[in-house]
Amino acid sequence: MFANIPERKMHWTRWFLTVGWLLVIASLFYDPWTAALTVPDHPWSPLALTGECVPVQGVCVEEQPYPIGATLFWGAIVPAGIFILLVFGHELWRRICPLSFLSQIPRALGWQRQFKRANEKTGKVRYELAKVRSESWLGRNYLYFQFAYLFIGLCGRILFFNADRLVLGGWLVFTIVFAIAIGYFYGGKSWCQYFCPMAPVQTVFSEPRGLFGSKAHLSESRITQSMCRTVTPEGTEQSACVACQSPCFDIDSERTYWDGLHRPDEVVMRYGYLGLMVGYFVYYYLYAGNWDYYFSGVWNRDPNQLAALWSPGLYLQGQAIAIPKLFAVPLVLGGFTVAGYVLGRAAERAVKAYNRSRHKHWSNDLIQHRIFVVVTFIAFNFFFIFAARPLILLTPTGFQTLYDILLVFLSTLWLVKSWRRSPELYSRENLSNRFRKQLEKLNLDIAQYLEGRSLDDLNANEVYLLAKVLPDFTREKRHEAYKGVLREALEEGYVNTSNSLQVLAQMRRELDISDDEHRDVLEELGIEDPALLDPNRQRTLENQIRLTGYQKSLERLMRLQQQPGLTRRIGSEEDTAILRSLRREYSITPQEEDWIQNSLSPAASNVQKAEGLLARLREWVGCDRALHHPALQQHPAVLQVLQETVHRKQELIAYALLDTLITLQDQPDAIALAQSFQQLVPAIAARSATQKPWQSKLAPAMVQVLTAQGWSSSEAAPALQETVDYLEFLLQHYNPLVQASALYLIAQLNPDRGRAIAQTLPMASPSALLQETAEQVKTLPANSPLSAFPSLEKLVYLFNSDFFHGIHTDTLMALGDRAEVRAYAAGDVITEAGDTCRELLLLIEGDANIRYQSGDQVRVEQFHPGQMLDELEVLTHSDLENTITAESDRTRILAVPVDTFDELLERDPDFARQVLELESRQLQRLVRV
Repeated sequence: MFANIPERKMHWTRWFLTVGWLLVIASLFYDPWTAALTVPDHPWSPLALTGECVPVQGVCVEEQPYPIGATLFWGAIVPAGIFILLVFGHELWRRICPLSFLSQIPRALGWQRQFKRANEKTGKVRYELAKVRSESWLGRNYLYFQFAYLFIGLCGRILFFNADRLVLGGWLVFTIVFAIAIGYFYGGKSWCQYFCPMAPVQTVFSEPRGLFGSKAHLSESRITQSMCRTVTPEGTEQSACVACQSPCFDIDSERTYWDGLHRPDEVVMRYGYLGLMVGYFVYYYLYAGNWDYYFSGVWNRDPNQLAALWSPGLYLQGQAIAIPKLFAVPLVLGGFTVAGYVLGRAAERAVKAYNRSRHKHWSNDLIQHRIFVVVTFIAFNFFFIFAARPLILLTPTGFQTLYDILLVFLSTLWLVKSWRRSPELYSRENLSNRFRKQLEKLNLDIAQYLEGRSLDDLNANEVYLLAKVLPDFTREKRHEAYKGVLREALEEGYVNTSNSLQVLAQMRRELDISDDEHRDVLEELGIEDPALLDPNRQRTLENQIRLTGYQKSLERLMRLQQQPGLTRRIGSEEDTAILRSLRREYSITPQEEDWIQNSLSPAASNVQKAEGLLARLREWVGCDRALHHPALQQHPAVLQVLQETVHRKQELIAYALLDTLITLQDQPDAIALAQSFQQLVPAIAARSATQKPWQSKLAPAMVQVLTAQGWSSSEAAPALQETVDYLEFLLQHYNPLVQASALYLIAQLNPDRGRAIAQTLPMASPSALLQETAEQVKTLPANSPLSAFPSLEKLVYLFNSDFFHGIHTDTLMALGDRAEVRAYAAGDVITEAGDTCRELLLLIEGDANIRYQSGDQVRVEQFHPGQMLDELEVLTHSDLENTITAESDRTRILAVPVDTFDELLERDPDFARQVLELESRQLQRLVRV
């Protein structure tokens, strides 16, 4: 809502409010006028003193006319802030907060602390903006610091500056100076993020989102909620984010909320704040012995505030308790804070126990969230029982009633709205919005299904439902859309390589994307853009926004300098003051500057990308060559698993390289790159260049180079150590079958090295298959056959069979877990005609014959390893019509239960499709016979 108000308007609004706030502060030091409004005989002022006795510890307070600056500050300004936070959200408060505005003075003047950075190789000196490091003490404990600051401030209110205008003015001036100093020492909104005592209050009342707050994760704008922004001279808004905190409350408060849901400091702060607030208001009763002291507003003009510091701080049942007020205040507020935390934790345990006893399916996240929501609801309504009440009680009764109804009504609306939120719903909305963008890019004909609505009008469920009913949303396009979503999520740091499988699980279910397909897409993205999966490159939404802001500023600078285009690197301008200022403002490192300049120079960037792909392709060609070592030929089944993996990797790199060559076309380096590509993998280059979509998009000269007759050279056999090194390289593959196969072959070639690797693998928590293989490598004798590794053997033969070849690894491993290996001698009957077909049989070793009886004629067909013996009977759930016998002294069969097979057919549509294609070809072959 308020996120879309132009920055120019908000800038003038901030000026107006800041000037007004400073005038209020100035009135605390000098105000000879407003005291006249409080004299007892004033004809119309509601603030006029009534002369009624307000007892404090049994003694009436002697009141005198007073300036109203403090009364306005505590009675109107502070409660208005709380109201804004819950109803309109932080996106309004943070954009109008005077203190936040004043903290940005050093940035506006260009006076900010910087760190000097010198390049050891070039000697070039750069300056980077100072920021609070996330690993520092403050970066880890800022919520505790802010809450302690708030606690001290509330104690200070009661003790020192509730009624003493000079002390209050001094405190506010100190806070302003402190905020400006933080603006100098640290960049961005570091005051708001790490120091401001109001931040815990903002967190409690404005998360997950204000009642009328916007949904940043569904916004089409790159500038969301209250994030830092600036206005260019051309009048366009541009991000000024320097990524001072991640995740950033100003960019997407709900994302910050879900990320910190179970953080200990968040829990302490929320429960403790409720206790602290209750203790603050209750203390007035415990101190005065009645509620009149608070609701009359006398506390705000008490002439004895400082004089009473060493007087009794508690008055119960008509008796003063001899604890000085100076100590009683922190003791009472601290006790209530601890009690709030203890009761909050007890509520958590009680709800979780109820959840378990009643067999509810509430997740811990949902339980924690809803308790937080209730805490905020209670805190808001309890706060407004007291806050501003001395002023509200001066208004007509009808207005007071309307005021109370409005507060309860708005807070209840917020409660209902927030109660329905959940991390799963947020994630679903987030991903559906990304998916919506990908659907738009595919240019599908969807208008006929929307009945006049647009894609933006659809909710998360409707978007996925639409994708399921679109006839032209083919498997290829589904793959492309999912790839786009995953790419964007990785770019923004929403997911990483380790958690992407889990985070995107719900979306994969909606789109029928298997875990293996996800890994394949991840592999493709890693090939197309290796930096995308680089763990050393910081990937966060805040960091991306920071780099984008710098890039936009850089592009504008280049346009103003009338560069011939945005493809030229910055040369002599690199050391100009304006460019150095931009780098400091956005905290740009040399490496980041290289990334951005590459993005501004597409041609150079694409050449570098092509060279990088060629280097990776060269590595995988070397891996392919290493797998041709003569010693590996003794293990053909395992070797085939690795060779197919390597060939698949080569093809993926080749496809990415072809896409890059298309962008280069007639560039000078394009032909040379194409020649290198053709020489590395001539067969793949020639085949790919003549296929869609590359043939029609590549320049004719490039197609000619790629399809030229390849030359072969006789290379020496790879050295044994080279082969072992490449096998170790394959241990890093994501597929557990590839990992286990590589380890098995290492143990066959170099048993000592195999055992050494096996010793370290369990520490890295690899897959169950790799763990089992590692244990067997450590305990079995050297050069043990594949049959000594039963789990690996079953998966290898399933992988190599025509029937199961190419199915997802998860499906393959499920089959392997339930399959059984059986051995037969020559002449043994494997199955007999008339038997009920209960298993799918795969011949993995030896030979077998099947006898077809047709009248008086008998036809014998021989089977060889890798063939299925009874797939038709399994598919039709019929009895066996023919007898199968073993013909070799050592015949081994892999038996897969029919129930398991049927279950996987239902669970894996790709597997079902593949089985259907295989059996169609088998039926065609039988018909021809």
